[in-house]
Amino acid sequence: MQIEVDKKKCTGCGKCDEICPKAGKIWTFKDNKAYADNLEYCHVCTLCAGACPEAAIKIIRDSYEKPKDQVE
Repeated sequence: MQIEVDKKKCTGCGKCDEICPKAGKIWTFKDNKAYADNLEYCHVCTLCAGACPEAAIKIIRDSYEKPKDQVE
């Protein structure tokens, strides 16, 4: 899983951090831009993406592949 922040769109408003249940653990800010640095705390609730007024946050989930022995 990845959280991608479009640095051209991000204004560093902090709404992603405000709404995040793990606020203060995942999000950091530098040069008025948000960074999702500590994804081990992320529950993939996607609230940050929905709260971003600039639509700068994209959640990329790992694709799931069935183990080879379960493929039909």
